[in-house]
Amino acid sequence: MVVMRIEAEALSFGYPEHPVGRDASLSVGAGEVMCLLGPNGCGKTTLFRTLLGLLPPQGGRVLLGGEDIGALPRAETARRIAYVPQAQAEMFPYTALDLVLMGRIAHRGMFAGPSKEDIAISRQALADLGIATLAERDVTRLSGGQRQLVIVARALAQAAPLIVMDEPTASLDFGNQVRVLSEVRRLAGRDIGIVLSTHDPDHAFAVATRVALMADGKIVASGPPREILTSERLRSVYGVEVSVEVLPDGRSVCSPKW
Repeated sequence: MVVMRIEAEALSFGYPEHPVGRDASLSVGAGEVMCLLGPNGCGKTTLFRTLLGLLPPQGGRVLLGGEDIGALPRAETARRIAYVPQAQAEMFPYTALDLVLMGRIAHRGMFAGPSKEDIAISRQALADLGIATLAERDVTRLSGGQRQLVIVARALAQAAPLIVMDEPTASLDFGNQVRVLSEVRRLAGRDIGIVLSTHDPDHAFAVATRVALMADGKIVASGPPREILTSERLRSVYGVEVSVEVLPDGRSVCSPKW
């Protein structure tokens, strides 16, 4: 797999007549996992859409493999970076396998049929997430959590060296959250770079090499999880009292102060 890096330089982002964020700088490459945390409405999804080239920057720039993302053809962008959006309802009765196969379009073209390799890669992506038995199921009849796992599998099948995941565990039960986070760690071990948003600091402690805290459209702090996710910073961003502790096995955990 080609080694790739995504970089945002002094990025301002938003919609026409509606600025959302400014001065965002980050860089993520092979084997790195950056977790983005922040309250609802702080601009995480809009930042992600700008990083993916779905929205033009309002200032600054996004580089993908050293090239301005705005100058890349969409197919080339899709070969370099995959996207897991927030949980969504599927409107069309695709099978789960058909939906995952859409991740292979960047490699074969819009109108070419899937090859045996495409099908094998897509089935393996479903198997990696423990949902191989859903392959022939209608996605409109799956639970929200099952659909979200299928969307993650689609990104895996895309076989891009970078993945952006927008709250991929938000609709999942505990077991499936563990499955997705385990897959994030496995992908990072294969030198894939991942940008992941979450509302749970414990998820960041579990998988992140670096974190970025957002508030009011700005990245207010970034760095290693233990340095950034302190009780004081989390209180200032979320407005609640929390305790961050290190367990005897060396893991950090966050819990509310009741």
